[in-house]
Amino acid sequence: MRRIEVAVIGAGVIGLAIALRLAAAGREVMLVDPAQPGSGASFGNAGTIADYAVRPVGSPEVLKALPRLLFSRASPFALRHSALPGLAPWLLRFLGQSLPGPARRNAAALAAILKDAAPLWRELAAEIGGTALLRDKGCLYLYERKRAFAAARAELAYRKGFGVVSELISAAEVAGLEPALPPVAGGAFFPGVLSLADPGRVMALMARAARGKGVALLARRVETIERRVDGVILAGAGLKLHARRVVIAAGAHSRGLARQAGDRIPLDTERGYHLEWDMATPRLSRPASPVARGFYLCPMAGRLRVAGTVELGGLAAPPSAHRIRRLAEGARAIFPDLGEPDRSWMGLRPSIPDSLPVIGPSKGGGEVILAFGHGHLGLTLAPATARIVADLLAGKPAPEATSPARFG
Repeated sequence: MRRIEVAVIGAGVIGLAIALRLAAAGREVMLVDPAQPGSGASFGNAGTIADYAVRPVGSPEVLKALPRLLFSRASPFALRHSALPGLAPWLLRFLGQSLPGPARRNAAALAAILKDAAPLWRELAAEIGGTALLRDKGCLYLYERKRAFAAARAELAYRKGFGVVSELISAAEVAGLEPALPPVAGGAFFPGVLSLADPGRVMALMARAARGKGVALLARRVETIERRVDGVILAGAGLKLHARRVVIAAGAHSRGLARQAGDRIPLDTERGYHLEWDMATPRLSRPASPVARGFYLCPMAGRLRVAGTVELGGLAAPPSAHRIRRLAEGARAIFPDLGEPDRSWMGLRPSIPDSLPVIGPSKGGGEVILAFGHGHLGLTLAPATARIVADLLAGKPAPEATSPARFG
Protein backbone atom coordinates (compact mmCIF):
# COMPACT_ATOMS: atom_id res chain seq x y z
CA MET A 1 0.00 0.00 0.00
CA ARG A 2 1.41 3.35 -1.04
CA ARG A 3 1.81 6.08 1.58
CA ILE A 4 1.59 9.83 1.00
CA GLU A 5 1.51 12.90 3.19
CA VAL A 6 -1.44 14.64 1.51
CA ALA A 7 -3.89 13.11 -0.97
CA VAL A 8 -6.09 15.55 -2.88
CA ILE A 9 -9.17 13.86 -4.34
CA GLY A 10 -10.10 15.70 -7.53
CA ALA A 11 -7.83 17.20 -10.18
CA GLY A 12 -10.07 20.02 -11.35
CA VAL A 13 -9.01 23.63 -10.97
CA ILE A 14 -9.59 23.52 -7.19
CA GLY A 15 -7.56 20.35 -6.67
CA LEU A 16 -4.79 21.53 -8.99
CA ALA A 17 -4.51 24.88 -7.23
CA ILE A 18 -4.42 23.17 -3.81
CA ALA A 19 -1.76 20.69 -4.95
CA LEU A 20 0.41 23.48 -6.34
CA ARG A 21 0.15 25.52 -3.16
CA LEU A 22 0.90 22.59 -0.87
CA ALA A 23 3.82 21.38 -2.98
CA ALA A 24 5.28 24.90 -2.97
CA ALA A 25 5.12 24.74 0.84
CA GLY A 26 7.21 21.57 0.78
CA ARG A 27 4.48 18.99 1.29
CA GLU A 28 4.36 15.60 -0.43
CA VAL A 29 1.16 15.64 -2.50
CA MET A 30 -0.75 13.20 -4.70
CA LEU A 31 -3.74 14.13 -6.89
CA VAL A 32 -6.23 11.29 -7.34
CA ASP A 33 -8.79 11.56 -10.14
CA PRO A 34 -9.92 9.13 -12.87
CA ALA A 35 -10.36 11.97 -15.37
CA GLN A 36 -7.86 14.14 -17.20
CA PRO A 37 -6.56 16.89 -14.89
CA GLY A 38 -8.41 20.15 -15.39
CA SER A 39 -11.24 18.65 -17.43
CA GLY A 40 -14.94 18.99 -16.64
CA ALA A 41 -16.26 22.33 -15.43
CA SER A 42 -12.68 23.57 -15.00
CA PHE A 43 -12.29 23.40 -18.77
CA GLY A 44 -15.79 24.37 -19.89
CA ASN A 45 -16.45 27.57 -17.94
CA ALA A 46 -16.77 31.18 -19.11
CA GLY A 47 -13.09 31.86 -18.37
CA THR A 48 -13.93 34.88 -16.19
CA ILE A 49 -12.34 35.66 -12.83
CA ALA A 50 -15.67 36.89 -11.50
CA ASP A 51 -14.62 38.78 -8.38
CA TYR A 52 -17.68 41.00 -8.87
CA ALA A 53 -20.07 38.05 -8.33
CA VAL A 54 -20.94 38.92 -4.74
CA ARG A 55 -24.66 38.34 -5.15
CA PRO A 56 -25.57 34.74 -4.21
CA VAL A 57 -27.75 32.72 -6.59
CA GLY A 58 -30.47 32.72 -3.95
CA SER A 59 -31.87 36.20 -3.34
CA PRO A 60 -35.26 37.82 -2.68
CA GLU A 61 -35.47 38.73 -6.38
CA VAL A 62 -34.85 35.12 -7.43
CA LEU A 63 -37.28 33.88 -4.78
CA LYS A 64 -40.02 36.09 -6.21
CA ALA A 65 -39.36 34.89 -9.75
CA LEU A 66 -38.61 31.24 -8.92
CA PRO A 67 -41.81 29.62 -10.27
CA ARG A 68 -41.28 31.32 -13.62
CA LEU A 69 -37.57 30.61 -13.64
CA LEU A 70 -37.89 26.93 -12.81
CA PHE A 71 -40.82 25.98 -14.98
CA SER A 72 -40.54 28.18 -18.06
CA ARG A 73 -38.80 26.39 -20.93
CA ALA A 74 -37.38 29.75 -22.02
CA SER A 75 -35.75 30.41 -18.64
CA PRO A 76 -31.95 30.45 -18.19
CA PHE A 77 -32.58 28.74 -14.80
CA ALA A 78 -34.11 25.31 -15.37
CA LEU A 79 -35.09 22.20 -13.45
CA ARG A 80 -35.27 18.68 -14.86
CA HIS A 81 -38.67 17.62 -13.54
CA SER A 82 -37.58 13.99 -13.15
CA ALA A 83 -34.95 15.17 -10.65
CA LEU A 84 -37.42 17.08 -8.45
CA PRO A 85 -37.93 14.41 -5.74
CA GLY A 86 -34.20 14.16 -5.10
CA LEU A 87 -33.74 17.93 -5.29
CA ALA A 88 -36.54 18.81 -2.85
CA PRO A 89 -34.36 19.01 0.30
CA TRP A 90 -31.80 21.17 -1.53
CA LEU A 91 -34.54 23.45 -2.87
CA LEU A 92 -36.04 23.94 0.59
CA ARG A 93 -32.67 25.07 1.91
CA PHE A 94 -32.23 27.28 -1.14
CA LEU A 95 -35.56 28.97 -0.46
CA GLY A 96 -34.51 29.71 3.11
CA GLN A 97 -31.18 31.16 1.97
CA SER A 98 -33.00 33.40 -0.53
CA LEU A 99 -34.72 35.41 2.21
CA PRO A 100 -33.37 38.96 2.72
CA GLY A 101 -31.34 38.34 5.89
CA PRO A 102 -29.54 35.15 4.81
CA ALA A 103 -29.02 36.48 1.28
CA ARG A 104 -27.26 39.60 2.57
CA ARG A 105 -25.09 37.59 4.97
CA ASN A 106 -24.14 35.26 2.15
CA ALA A 107 -23.25 38.22 -0.07
CA ALA A 108 -20.98 39.66 2.62
CA ALA A 109 -19.26 36.29 3.04
CA LEU A 110 -18.80 35.94 -0.72
CA ALA A 111 -17.32 39.43 -0.95
CA ALA A 112 -14.80 38.58 1.76
CA ILE A 113 -13.44 35.52 -0.05
CA LEU A 114 -13.64 37.11 -3.51
CA LYS A 115 -11.68 40.26 -2.71
CA ASP A 116 -8.23 38.79 -3.45
CA ALA A 117 -9.27 36.68 -6.46
CA ALA A 118 -7.61 38.88 -9.11
CA PRO A 119 -4.19 39.32 -7.42
CA LEU A 120 -4.10 35.64 -6.49
CA TRP A 121 -4.79 34.70 -10.12
CA ARG A 122 -2.01 37.00 -11.29
CA GLU A 123 0.35 35.19 -8.93
CA LEU A 124 -0.84 31.77 -10.06
CA ALA A 125 -0.60 32.66 -13.77
CA ALA A 126 2.99 33.83 -13.27
CA GLU A 127 3.84 30.66 -11.34
CA ILE A 128 2.61 28.33 -14.10
CA GLY A 129 3.92 30.37 -17.02
CA GLY A 130 0.43 31.45 -18.06
CA THR A 131 0.56 35.24 -17.79
CA ALA A 132 0.12 35.59 -21.56
CA LEU A 133 -3.22 33.78 -21.24
CA LEU A 134 -4.52 36.24 -18.65
CA ARG A 135 -6.48 39.14 -20.14
CA ASP A 136 -7.10 42.40 -18.31
CA LYS A 137 -9.93 44.06 -20.23
CA GLY A 138 -12.75 43.93 -17.74
CA CYS A 139 -16.23 42.53 -18.25
CA LEU A 140 -19.51 43.91 -19.60
CA TYR A 141 -23.13 43.41 -18.60
CA LEU A 142 -25.49 44.26 -21.45
CA TYR A 143 -29.03 45.59 -20.99
CA GLU A 144 -31.13 45.29 -24.12
CA ARG A 145 -34.14 47.21 -22.78
CA LYS A 146 -34.27 50.69 -21.26
CA ARG A 147 -36.21 49.48 -18.24
CA ALA A 148 -33.55 46.89 -17.40
CA PHE A 149 -30.80 49.49 -17.86
CA ALA A 150 -32.57 51.87 -15.46
CA ALA A 151 -32.98 49.09 -12.89
CA ALA A 152 -29.27 48.25 -13.12
CA ARG A 153 -28.37 51.34 -11.10
CA ALA A 154 -29.73 49.71 -7.94
CA GLU A 155 -27.90 46.46 -8.71
CA LEU A 156 -24.56 48.22 -9.12
CA ALA A 157 -25.17 50.20 -5.92
CA TYR A 158 -25.77 46.89 -4.12
CA ARG A 159 -22.45 45.52 -5.38
CA LYS A 160 -20.66 48.76 -4.54
CA GLY A 161 -21.72 48.21 -0.94
CA PHE A 162 -19.55 45.10 -1.00
CA GLY A 163 -16.55 46.80 -2.59
CA VAL A 164 -17.21 46.02 -6.28
CA VAL A 165 -16.00 48.69 -8.69
CA SER A 166 -18.27 49.21 -11.71
CA GLU A 167 -19.95 51.91 -13.74
CA LEU A 168 -23.05 52.28 -15.84
CA ILE A 169 -22.18 53.16 -19.44
CA SER A 170 -24.31 54.45 -22.29
CA ALA A 171 -25.23 52.65 -25.48
CA ALA A 172 -22.59 54.70 -27.30
CA GLU A 173 -19.94 53.76 -24.74
CA VAL A 174 -20.83 50.07 -25.10
CA ALA A 175 -20.43 50.42 -28.86
CA GLY A 176 -17.09 52.14 -28.34
CA LEU A 177 -15.82 49.22 -26.28
CA GLU A 178 -17.32 46.48 -28.46
CA PRO A 179 -18.24 47.72 -31.95
CA ALA A 180 -19.43 44.30 -33.16
CA LEU A 181 -22.29 44.16 -30.67
CA PRO A 182 -25.80 45.11 -31.79
CA PRO A 183 -27.30 48.28 -30.27
CA VAL A 184 -28.34 47.95 -26.62
CA ALA A 185 -29.96 50.30 -24.13
CA GLY A 186 -26.76 50.46 -22.07
CA GLY A 187 -24.30 48.45 -20.07
CA ALA A 188 -22.39 47.98 -16.85
CA PHE A 189 -18.61 47.87 -17.06
CA PHE A 190 -16.48 46.05 -14.46
CA PRO A 191 -13.01 47.43 -15.28
CA GLY A 192 -10.80 45.28 -13.05
CA VAL A 193 -12.06 41.87 -14.14
CA LEU A 194 -9.57 39.33 -15.51
CA SER A 195 -10.38 36.56 -17.97
CA LEU A 196 -8.60 33.58 -19.52
CA ALA A 197 -7.91 33.33 -23.24
CA ASP A 198 -8.09 29.52 -23.01
CA PRO A 199 -9.21 27.80 -19.78
CA GLY A 200 -8.19 24.37 -21.09
CA ARG A 201 -4.66 25.56 -21.80
CA VAL A 202 -4.43 27.14 -18.34
CA MET A 203 -5.51 23.83 -16.78
CA ALA A 204 -2.79 22.03 -18.76
CA LEU A 205 -0.20 24.52 -17.50
CA MET A 206 -1.39 24.00 -13.93
CA ALA A 207 -1.07 20.23 -14.28
CA ARG A 208 2.41 20.58 -15.80
CA ALA A 209 3.50 22.93 -13.01
CA ALA A 210 2.15 20.50 -10.40
CA ARG A 211 4.16 17.65 -11.87
CA GLY A 212 7.20 19.92 -11.97
CA LYS A 213 6.84 20.53 -8.23
CA GLY A 214 6.76 16.80 -7.55
CA VAL A 215 2.99 16.29 -7.32
CA ALA A 216 2.08 12.72 -8.27
CA LEU A 217 -1.06 12.25 -10.40
CA LEU A 218 -2.93 8.97 -10.01
CA ALA A 219 -5.72 8.17 -12.48
CA ARG A 220 -7.97 6.24 -10.12
CA ARG A 221 -11.43 6.73 -8.64
CA VAL A 222 -11.70 6.92 -4.86
CA GLU A 223 -14.67 4.81 -3.80
CA THR A 224 -14.16 4.50 -0.04
CA ILE A 225 -12.63 6.62 2.70
CA GLU A 226 -11.70 4.96 5.98
CA ARG A 227 -10.23 6.81 8.95
CA ARG A 228 -7.43 5.16 10.90
CA VAL A 229 -5.56 6.34 13.97
CA ASP A 230 -2.54 7.15 11.80
CA GLY A 231 -4.32 8.67 8.80
CA VAL A 232 -6.90 7.83 6.14
CA ILE A 233 -7.18 4.87 3.76
CA LEU A 234 -8.44 5.66 0.25
CA ALA A 235 -9.55 2.65 -1.78
CA GLY A 236 -11.12 1.86 -5.13
CA ALA A 237 -10.53 -0.31 -8.19
CA GLY A 238 -6.76 -0.61 -8.46
CA LEU A 239 -6.30 1.83 -5.58
CA LYS A 240 -5.21 1.51 -1.98
CA LEU A 241 -3.55 4.58 -0.54
CA HIS A 242 -2.62 5.61 2.98
CA ALA A 243 -2.59 9.40 3.47
CA ARG A 244 -1.84 11.36 6.61
CA ARG A 245 -4.19 14.11 5.40
CA VAL A 246 -6.90 14.05 2.72
CA VAL A 247 -8.50 16.96 0.87
CA ILE A 248 -11.85 16.24 -0.80
CA ALA A 249 -11.98 18.52 -3.84
CA ALA A 250 -14.01 16.36 -6.22
CA GLY A 251 -16.49 19.05 -7.26
CA ALA A 252 -19.95 17.72 -8.04
CA HIS A 253 -18.83 14.22 -7.04
CA SER A 254 -17.88 15.22 -3.48
CA ARG A 255 -21.09 14.63 -1.55
CA GLY A 256 -20.78 10.86 -1.14
CA LEU A 257 -17.12 11.06 -0.20
CA ALA A 258 -17.86 13.73 2.40
CA ARG A 259 -20.63 11.59 3.86
CA GLN A 260 -18.18 8.69 4.30
CA ALA A 261 -15.95 11.11 6.19
CA GLY A 262 -18.87 11.97 8.49
CA ASP A 263 -20.23 15.16 6.88
CA ARG A 264 -23.73 15.58 5.48
CA ILE A 265 -23.35 18.44 3.03
CA PRO A 266 -26.37 19.71 1.03
CA LEU A 267 -24.57 19.60 -2.31
CA ASP A 268 -26.39 19.13 -5.58
CA THR A 269 -25.52 19.52 -9.22
CA GLU A 270 -25.94 22.39 -11.65
CA ARG A 271 -25.46 21.32 -15.24
CA GLY A 272 -23.80 24.09 -17.26
CA TYR A 273 -23.50 24.29 -21.05
CA HIS A 274 -21.35 25.96 -23.64
CA LEU A 275 -21.26 26.21 -27.42
CA GLU A 276 -18.27 27.28 -29.49
CA TRP A 277 -17.88 28.85 -32.92
CA ASP A 278 -14.39 28.72 -34.40
CA MET A 279 -13.14 32.04 -35.77
CA ALA A 280 -9.70 33.51 -36.29
CA THR A 281 -10.65 36.70 -34.45
CA PRO A 282 -13.49 36.55 -31.90
CA ARG A 283 -15.99 39.38 -32.24
CA LEU A 284 -15.41 40.72 -28.73
CA SER A 285 -12.36 41.70 -26.75
CA ARG A 286 -13.79 40.92 -23.29
CA PRO A 287 -16.51 38.72 -21.74
CA ALA A 288 -19.98 40.20 -22.13
CA SER A 289 -23.25 38.98 -20.65
CA PRO A 290 -26.66 39.87 -22.06
CA VAL A 291 -28.09 39.81 -18.56
CA ALA A 292 -31.68 38.90 -19.37
CA ARG A 293 -30.51 35.89 -21.39
CA GLY A 294 -28.37 34.39 -18.62
CA PHE A 295 -25.22 33.55 -20.58
CA TYR A 296 -21.78 34.96 -21.38
CA LEU A 297 -20.22 35.72 -24.74
CA CYS A 298 -16.60 34.72 -24.15
CA PRO A 299 -13.86 35.60 -26.65
CA MET A 300 -11.21 32.89 -26.52
CA ALA A 301 -8.19 31.87 -28.55
CA GLY A 302 -9.48 31.01 -32.03
CA ARG A 303 -13.12 30.82 -31.06
CA LEU A 304 -16.16 32.44 -29.50
CA ARG A 305 -17.55 30.50 -26.55
CA VAL A 306 -21.12 31.08 -25.39
CA ALA A 307 -21.45 29.71 -21.87
CA GLY A 308 -24.22 29.71 -19.35
CA THR A 309 -27.65 28.72 -18.16
CA VAL A 310 -28.33 26.78 -14.97
CA GLU A 311 -30.02 23.39 -15.04
CA LEU A 312 -30.66 21.51 -11.81
CA GLY A 313 -30.69 17.87 -12.76
CA GLY A 314 -28.23 15.57 -11.02
CA LEU A 315 -25.14 13.74 -12.19
CA ALA A 316 -26.42 11.08 -14.57
CA ALA A 317 -28.87 12.58 -17.09
CA PRO A 318 -27.67 13.21 -20.65
CA PRO A 319 -27.25 16.77 -21.99
CA SER A 320 -30.50 18.57 -22.75
CA ALA A 321 -31.03 19.23 -26.45
CA HIS A 322 -33.46 21.98 -25.45
CA ARG A 323 -30.83 23.77 -23.32
CA ILE A 324 -28.32 23.59 -26.17
CA ARG A 325 -30.88 24.89 -28.64
CA ARG A 326 -31.86 27.78 -26.35
CA LEU A 327 -28.21 28.75 -25.94
CA ALA A 328 -27.71 28.76 -29.71
CA GLU A 329 -30.86 30.85 -30.22
CA GLY A 330 -29.65 33.34 -27.62
CA ALA A 331 -26.25 33.64 -29.28
CA ARG A 332 -27.87 34.27 -32.66
CA ALA A 333 -30.08 36.95 -31.10
CA ILE A 334 -26.81 38.84 -30.53
CA PHE A 335 -24.92 37.73 -33.66
CA PRO A 336 -27.59 36.66 -36.22
CA ASP A 337 -25.08 35.44 -38.80
CA LEU A 338 -23.63 32.70 -36.58
CA GLY A 339 -24.03 29.31 -38.24
CA GLU A 340 -24.14 25.98 -36.51
CA PRO A 341 -21.75 25.77 -33.55
CA ASP A 342 -18.56 23.80 -34.06
CA ARG A 343 -18.99 22.00 -30.75
CA SER A 344 -21.14 21.79 -27.65
CA TRP A 345 -20.35 20.80 -24.07
CA MET A 346 -22.11 20.06 -20.83
CA GLY A 347 -20.43 19.93 -17.40
CA LEU A 348 -21.32 19.59 -13.74
CA ARG A 349 -21.04 22.35 -11.13
CA PRO A 350 -21.20 21.57 -7.39
CA SER A 351 -23.90 23.79 -5.92
CA ILE A 352 -24.62 24.64 -2.28
CA PRO A 353 -27.93 26.34 -1.30
CA ASP A 354 -26.22 29.40 0.22
CA SER A 355 -23.84 29.85 -2.78
CA LEU A 356 -20.82 29.61 -0.48
CA PRO A 357 -18.17 26.93 -0.94
CA VAL A 358 -17.47 24.33 1.71
CA ILE A 359 -13.86 24.78 2.86
CA GLY A 360 -12.86 23.50 6.25
CA PRO A 361 -12.06 20.47 8.40
CA SER A 362 -14.41 17.52 8.45
CA LYS A 363 -16.64 17.14 11.48
CA GLY A 364 -14.97 13.77 12.05
CA GLY A 365 -11.50 15.29 12.38
CA GLY A 366 -9.00 17.58 10.70
CA GLU A 367 -7.20 14.76 8.90
CA VAL A 368 -9.93 15.21 6.26
CA ILE A 369 -10.48 18.67 4.77
CA LEU A 370 -13.43 19.57 2.53
CA ALA A 371 -12.89 21.95 -0.40
CA PHE A 372 -15.80 21.89 -2.82
CA GLY A 373 -19.19 23.42 -3.62
CA HIS A 374 -18.01 26.55 -5.44
CA GLY A 375 -20.91 26.63 -7.91
CA HIS A 376 -20.17 29.22 -10.62
CA LEU A 377 -17.05 30.45 -8.82
CA GLY A 378 -14.72 27.44 -8.93
CA LEU A 379 -12.34 29.00 -11.42
CA THR A 380 -12.48 32.37 -9.67
CA LEU A 381 -11.87 31.03 -6.18
CA ALA A 382 -9.34 28.28 -6.90
CA PRO A 383 -6.23 30.17 -5.69
CA ALA A 384 -8.11 31.58 -2.69
CA THR A 385 -9.32 28.09 -1.76
CA ALA A 386 -5.78 26.76 -2.06
CA ARG A 387 -4.58 29.44 0.36
CA ILE A 388 -7.27 28.52 2.90
CA VAL A 389 -6.46 24.80 2.66
CA ALA A 390 -2.73 25.47 3.06
CA ASP A 391 -3.50 27.56 6.15
CA LEU A 392 -5.64 24.73 7.57
CA LEU A 393 -2.83 22.24 7.15
CA ALA A 394 -0.54 24.73 8.90
CA GLY A 395 -2.91 24.84 11.88
CA LYS A 396 -4.74 28.08 11.09
CA PRO A 397 -8.55 28.34 11.09
CA ALA A 398 -10.73 28.58 7.98
CA PRO A 399 -13.28 31.38 7.49
CA GLU A 400 -16.35 30.59 9.56
CA ALA A 401 -18.62 31.28 6.57
CA THR A 402 -17.18 28.38 4.56
CA SER A 403 -17.00 25.86 7.41
CA PRO A 404 -18.78 22.51 6.97
CA ALA A 405 -20.00 22.98 10.56
CA ARG A 406 -22.57 25.52 9.34
CA PHE A 407 -24.82 22.64 8.26
CA GLY A 408 -25.03 21.20 11.77
